[in-house]
Order: sequence, then C-alpha cells, then structure tokens
Amino acid sequence: MRFNAKDLALLARQPSGCFDKEGKLKICRVVRDEKLIEPRERWCRLKGNLLFLMKNKSSEASEVVILERCWIVEFRSKPDVSIVLKFQSGEPDLYLEAASKTDCESWAVALGEANSEGLQNKIQQLRRLIMEIKEERSSDEARQFLPSSQVDSLGEPQFTSIQRIANEPKLEFSLACKDLVAATRDRKLNTFIQVSVVHPAEHILTRYSSTEIVEGTKDPLFLTGVTFPPEYPIYEETKIKLTVYDVKDKSQDTVRTSVLPDHKEPRADIGRSFLGCTTFRVADLVKSKEQQLTLTLRTSDGGKTVGTIEVNLVKMGELEDGETDHITTDAQDQKCALVHECTATEGISGKDSLPSLSAVLKNPICKLYRFPTSDNKWMRIREQMAETTLSFHVPKELINLHIKEDMRRNQELKDLGELAPHWDNMRKSVIAHCDQMLSMYQDTLAELGKHAGSSFKSSCSKGEKTLEFIPINLHLQRMHVHSPRLKDALYDVITVGAPAAHFQGFKNGGLRKLLSKFEAERRNTGYQCIYYSPENTAKAKEVLSNINHLQPLISSHADLLLSSASQHSPDSLKNSLKMLSEKTELFVHAFKDQLVRSALLALYTARPGCPLKKPAMPRNSAEEGSDLQHQDHPSQIKRQDSIPHHSEYDEEEWDRVWANVGKSLNCVIAMVDRLLEKDNVSNTKEGENDPSAADCKVFHTGGDWYEQLYPLVITLKDCMGEVVTRAKQSMAFVLLQELACGLPQCLMLTLRRDIVFSQALAGLVCGFIIKLHAGLHDQGFLQQLHTVGLLVQYEGLLSTYSEEAGMLEDMAVGISDLQKVMFKVIEAKSEDFLPIITGRREHYVIEVQLPAKMFELLPQEIKEGKLLRMYPVLFNVGINEQQTLAERFGDTTLQENINQENLELLKEYYKLFTEKMPPDCLPHFQEQNDLKGLLENLHQNIQAKKRKNVEIMWLAATICRKLNGVRFTCCKSAKDRTSMSVTLEQCSILRDEHQLHKDFFIRALDCMRSRQTQGALNESDDPETGCLTDNKPTSRHFYPVALLLVSSHLLVVWLILSLALLLAKYQ
Repeated sequence: MRFNAKDLALLARQPSGCFDKEGKLKICRVVRDEKLIEPRERWCRLKGNLLFLMKNKSSEASEVVILERCWIVEFRSKPDVSIVLKFQSGEPDLYLEAASKTDCESWAVALGEANSEGLQNKIQQLRRLIMEIKEERSSDEARQFLPSSQVDSLGEPQFTSIQRIANEPKLEFSLACKDLVAATRDRKLNTFIQVSVVHPAEHILTRYSSTEIVEGTKDPLFLTGVTFPPEYPIYEETKIKLTVYDVKDKSQDTVRTSVLPDHKEPRADIGRSFLGCTTFRVADLVKSKEQQLTLTLRTSDGGKTVGTIEVNLVKMGELEDGETDHITTDAQDQKCALVHECTATEGISGKDSLPSLSAVLKNPICKLYRFPTSDNKWMRIREQMAETTLSFHVPKELINLHIKEDMRRNQELKDLGELAPHWDNMRKSVIAHCDQMLSMYQDTLAELGKHAGSSFKSSCSKGEKTLEFIPINLHLQRMHVHSPRLKDALYDVITVGAPAAHFQGFKNGGLRKLLSKFEAERRNTGYQCIYYSPENTAKAKEVLSNINHLQPLISSHADLLLSSASQHSPDSLKNSLKMLSEKTELFVHAFKDQLVRSALLALYTARPGCPLKKPAMPRNSAEEGSDLQHQDHPSQIKRQDSIPHHSEYDEEEWDRVWANVGKSLNCVIAMVDRLLEKDNVSNTKEGENDPSAADCKVFHTGGDWYEQLYPLVITLKDCMGEVVTRAKQSMAFVLLQELACGLPQCLMLTLRRDIVFSQALAGLVCGFIIKLHAGLHDQGFLQQLHTVGLLVQYEGLLSTYSEEAGMLEDMAVGISDLQKVMFKVIEAKSEDFLPIITGRREHYVIEVQLPAKMFELLPQEIKEGKLLRMYPVLFNVGINEQQTLAERFGDTTLQENINQENLELLKEYYKLFTEKMPPDCLPHFQEQNDLKGLLENLHQNIQAKKRKNVEIMWLAATICRKLNGVRFTCCKSAKDRTSMSVTLEQCSILRDEHQLHKDFFIRALDCMRSRQTQGALNESDDPETGCLTDNKPTSRHFYPVALLLVSSHLLVVWLILSLALLLAKYQ
C-alpha cells in the first residue's frame, strides 16, 4: 500500500477538531519478555485508522501507525495506565502509556474502534439486529393504519409469561458446542459463549452473562449454565442471542471489556476473536418436545457455518444421566456424560415460605452449574446470592429503641430529685453529654430514613458516618445441590463484612482492648464518683427494665380484678387474681437484691444537708472473696464497693416499704377468698328459696364485692408506687455513677458497641430467618431449636496486624453480645413479615413473623411463645499477607485467645446438645466423622498454634453443619477472602458429600470463582472499585483473587522502610 507523504503530513497538521482523539502518550517498541526500549513522550493524533506520532503538538509527524490487523492487550507490569498494540504481521508490539487510568481506557476504546474490521463487525451486528426486530416493528407500523377505536382496544402489547414454579428461576438452560471451526487449522480453540437478551418491549440488546472458558477443544461442553431469576422480565417472545468467542490469550481476556457501554459488543481486537453467533426465541425452547434446541452458528455476515450449539432446558427436579463413553475429546477436562432427561424425586419444597422470605431477600443473582460425579452421573448446582432488606431494617429498629431508652434514662436522672451541689453538677454534665449523644442517634435515624439506594452497604461506604450502623455487604450465599442418588440439599452461608466501627477507626484498638482499659481506669476514679462493677450496673438496668415492664401490667390486672368484682363474675375474679398474683410476685422478686439497698444508702448521702463521707477505695480480690464466702449468712451485710455509709440512715425502712407490697397482695387474696366462699354458701341457700329473691341478693352482693376490694387494691397500688419511686431513683443513681466515672469515654464506648452490635444483629436475624424457613419441615431441627437453642458459627478471616486487629477486637465483642439476644416466633397478622425488635441494651427479643400456614408447622412450645436462645461462636484465622507479617514479626495472641475461648463455648453447646437431644436428629448426610472426634481434632489444631492453620476453619464449619447451625463467613469487606473461602467450601462439600468427580474439583472451583461467567461489568459496578448501581449486587464470589505470600527478604526490606518512615514522622 502506497501513501503520499505530503498528503499524510497535511493531514497530521489539521486543526484539533478534525481528529477523533489526540493527546500525550509515552510510546516505545516492546522487545521479547515485555522489555521496553525507553518510552518517550509523543503527541498522538488519531484520524480514522491512522495514528500519527509527533514530538510535540506543533511539529511534523515522525511516524504513522496503520491500525489494521491488530488488537489491544493490557501491559501486565502497569495494567491501569498502559496498553500494547499487537500486530498480526509480526512486527514489534507498540507500547502506549497514558497519564491516568481514565485516559488509558479512553485511548483503548478509540484505538479498538479505529480499524476497518471493527467497523465491519459493528455494521454487520446492526444489520442482524435490524433483521431480528423487523417482525416486531412491522406489527407496530400496522397499528398506524387501524382506526383509533381499534388501536385503543388493543392497549399495551401483551407478552406471554413463562409457566414456572413459584420462587423458582423463570428459565434455566445449559450449553454445548460441536464442530467449531478455528481460523487456522493448527489452532486449538479456547472458547466461551456470551449470552445476550433482546427484550421484546424495548428491542435493545443487553449482555446478560457468559460461560466459563473451555480450552483446547472444538467440542466444548460448558459446566456453567444460564439462569434467569424469578424477578427477571423474560417472556416467550424474548429473544436470546448466543455469541461464541475464541480467546487468543486467556490471561488477557476481559481486560478492557469493562470500558464498553452495555449495548456494545466486545471487540475482536482485545484478546478474543469472534467465531459465530445465533439467536432463538424463548418459546421455541420451552415448547420443544425434547426441551432441546440445536442451532447453527454463523459468521457475522450470516454466510459461513462455523459449528453448532446445543441448548438444553434445565429443571432442577429432573436428572441428567448417560454413559461417559459417548463423548471423548482431546482435552483432559472434557470427558463428560451425554445429557438425557428423566423424572426424579421431588426437590426441596419451599413454596409455603415465599411471602415471608421474599420480604427479607431481594435482587438475587443466580448461577447454574452441572458437574460430573464419581460414578459418571450428572449433578446440578444452583448458586444464588441475594441481598437482604434487613441490612437497613434492623439497624433502624435498634436505633429507634436506643433513642427511647436514652430518653427514658435522661428523664430518670432528672427525676432523682434534689442533690448536693457536687452530685447535681455531675448530673447536669451527664445529662448534657447524653443529650448530645441522643441528638446524634436521632440525626442518624433521620439520614437512614432518607436512604433510597440499594438494600446493602458496599465496602466503599464503610467509612461513611451516616451508614456506620449498617453491616457491610450482607448477603445470603445459597447452594442448591441436586444429585442423582441423593436427596436435594441446601447449603447456606451468610457473608458479611466484619462488624466493626470503621468510621471511628482503630488507632487505639478495638472494643476488646478499649473496654478492658476503660474498666481499669474507672476503678481509680478517686473522690469524683462511686464505683459500681459492670455486673451491678447491668443489674441496675435490669431492675429499671422490670419496673417499666411490670408496673403497667400490675395496674391493668388490678383494674380487671375490680371490673370482675363489679360484675360479680367468680371465674373472671379468680383469673384476674391469679394474673395479679403472678405479676406482683415477679415485681417483688425483682427487688430482692443487695444492690437496691446499697444504692438507696448512697442516694441518701447525696442529698443536700447530708455530710459527704470519703468513699472507701475498691477492695482487693481477697476481701471480695471473703465476702462471697459469707454472703448468705444473715448476720453478714455485704456492702457495695466504695459506697459511703451514714449513721442516721435507717436501713430497715426499705425492707418495710418493700414488704408492704406483699402484705397488700395477701390482703387482696384473703378478701377474694372470703367473698368467693360467702358467694358459694349464699348460692347454695338461695337455690332452695324463691328465685326472684335470689336475684336481688346477687345484685346486692355484687356491690359489696367492689366496695370491699376497692380500698385494698388502692393500697396495693400506693405501696407499689412508693417502691417504684424509691427503686427507680436508686437505680438511676447507679447509672449516674457509671456515666459520670468515664465521661465522655463511657458514652463513646457505648456508641461504638451499639454500632458493632447493630451490624452483628442484622446478620444474625437474617441467618435465623433463613435457617428457620429451610428447617420448617425438619422436626428434629425444630425440637433442637426450642430445647437447646441455635448454634451460630462465625468464620473470621481477619489478620492480627495493624487495623484489622482492631476490627477483630470489635467483632469478638459484637458477636459475644449476641448471646443476650432471644428469638420468638409469632403468627403474622398482616402482610408485613419483617421482624419486630423489642427490649433494651443487653436484652433484646426478636419477634419473627410467619404466615398462618407456616406457623402451624411449628411445635407447640414455639407457638406458645417460648424464647429461643442463640449460641454464637467465632473462630478466626488470618490468611492474607498481613497475617504473614503478624506471625513473623507481630503478635497472634489475640487470635489464639479468641479461638480458645470460643472452643469452650462450642464444647458447652455440644454437651447441652447431647444431654437434651436424641442422637438420630443429626443430619443423615453428615455421618462420616464423629462429632466428638471432630471437637478433639479442633482442640488439637487450636493448641498447635500452627501458622495460617485453615484446618481450624474447616473443622469448625463441619461441626456447625453437623449441629444444624448457621454459618457466617467474614473478612474486612466480605469480598476477596470471603469469596475464596465460600467457593472452596462449596466445592469441598460437593466432593465430600455429593461425590464430585475428583478430576473436576479444580475446574468446578474455577467456574464458581470465574468473573467471566458473570459477564463484563462496568467498573462502577465492581465492588472492588466502586459502589453498585441499579440496586443489583455484583457477585463477589465469582472471581479469583490470589492470596499473596510475601517472601522473607521482601518482608525485611518492608519492615526497615516502615520503621524509617515512622521515626521520621514522630521526629
């Protein structure tokens, strides 16, 4: 090809507006092994398929590159800012480096679209798309010639829905190709299929997903299928386009597809080449007798046949069977069975749980796989990841409860009455700080109420203050396995970022360290306030909670008693008295504690006019032990640590006030018994006399009942009111000491603990609801749930180095706090199935609502409202490069202590389980190892202190599944390490429990981790780099991220440089 040099020079000097793109790039030729020959900065101008290289903007063009028969790949050393042009002619590659990532991507798009091959492919694609939608367009044009009345009667276009089972995917199919034709005879194909959807209403081509890449065969059988979730708008009229690509270099594939808009096809010059494509209507597949289509693959111009593609409709309730010798290929991973459909046993039923479960889960991402078993049969796996609405619902409910609790506490502090100047100033300071904290909670709740985005918090938002109560990347990861000779099985894992206060940071450590340090400092508060132990402070909160709960109940039952007396109803009177007696006994029992007595004494000394004594210093452990030995002796009075004593205070006064409640109740009971006895005698006598006289007697007696009971009930209420007033003030004074001893650290620690607990609780509620729905038909599990409780196992992958050590401390405390959460299952009275949260800090009850049909499946104990206990355990093993630093140069004591403590909790749960449950309630498919042996093995691995001992995680997960527990997997953001762990666990389950063929383990793992199978994503949709859009969670479980190990030499160099930087910073 000849060029006129003068014409090219003239073209290069045209104004800037005449070029497709121009700018500065560093350019050089690439020699072997990606070695560069000193890149030099050049001014580059792109016009059509010509790239002009100039020394500067005003100089002459020094070189012209013709962009034909070339393609673009990423330069491995600098993947974000550089690309390489590769030429089929064999001339040296051209290296181009931009100033920024954005500039590099824009050049990649411009250069890729510059050659004539790309333009021809684009034209052919547009022509093909026009032909595909021509039939639909013609029907719309015909409507223009109809009378307006007929047009109105036609209304909106109606599409035929696909018949399906509720809550099941609308459409699923598997793919395989045969007799693919390579561009050259000697080339072995590395192929994958890209699936696109043409929506009938919009006539827009949308990329949906892709299969994995199958290497080295012309007859690829793809293990990754295609599935459309229940909410996806797909109809019989929908068209599906299948495009087959040959990947030139697998390592370079999908490097730059993320910069393409959704409506554009991947270019043939970025490491892949177009082989052929075909299109079919959904109706053709679902209505075919054999539920299979064999389609011809053709080139873009529609003239040349390049092979065939088989589309098989998949139903999880059916089996695929066949003989392995029907297909053999030259690829080692391609020996697979033929597909034959046959009837199978019914799969897992979950139809009844749809309304309540859909209220919790949304936006599912589904994946479909088929893997061969060791006996040459097929098993099908449906993988689903879903968001949960509980990510925001639970924190908002919690914050609302925090606001009510704090407002009630502030009012109780104000109701303490008149205090001495020292204590009054302390109270004013505490209330001022509490009001600031209360305002912060209210602002956070208001901001969360405005949130209208996705139903989960992505990792890029973990540092936002308004979202600090929201868990990070909370999702359900579910694997549904359908095996030829085994029952269908569900395996659920809740994935979530480690519960931690990311906005507050970890400069001073996490909650575990901060709480220990705060408690030590609070013991040495001197004369400022009175020290109460954390146990006594928690007891004070419990007493206040009981008062607020029981006082209204007792008052209402007393009114019911009087109402029954006025109506002269003996049965109603007995029932009302019984309820009044039970609640009053609970009320009296709530004050059987030395804390109330000692707090009243402390409050007496804080009143004006009472000389303030020097508070005693906290006693040592020996003195405390001596008190514990004699605490039950009547002559020994155990006093609260560091409480002042006053000689004029009558300590027996509280006993008299407290005892008056019981005496008043006894008077009421005696009067009711007397009235009922007289009524029985009167009815016996009057039955023998005139009935009319008896009626008059009954009416008169009814008036006497009310008049005789009324003063006794009023006395009971008055006595109870006096007890409530004194007890509230004394317990509020205890809380005043707790807050005053550590302002403002106490409130900041409370805030941090609330944040961590909110994140942990949202995940726990999600896990409990999912587990409850999955086990509704398992009577053994339901018996275990109300008899023993539910085991909740957290798998932590955090390192013990730098900030992640603080995260681990937060996480450990947050998960430990979940022990105080109780669950209760109730029947839903409306269509709102979201859980209801009641209670206070350190004592929450989660009410899970079920529809009537599901509620009837529960045991009577659960239906009667029995509270269900949770047993959370955490096992952590750091696996990233930071853990390597911690193990070689740092400290792993935190991880070892956490694992040891939680091992003891796990053993306690197992002991309780074996004592209360029959042995046949264990899952039948988990019998290959003995639970006791697994626990012993776990104990040995924890004691071994082996580096990165991932065996701990596998053993803990196995024990959890054997005990019908809920599994959680957590790392910093629930992305890389979490995805690696979950996919490895899933494939290991398939191998150990469902006989996955050993030769396909690695390939199955690659399929589940492959990002390619999810289709090309926009960079803004990548959870690694940005926030998610369109309310669709990007599956972070479907792409691999290497867990890097740093060599010892690099670690030493890194450590020296870090120390040098730290010394320079603090000098």
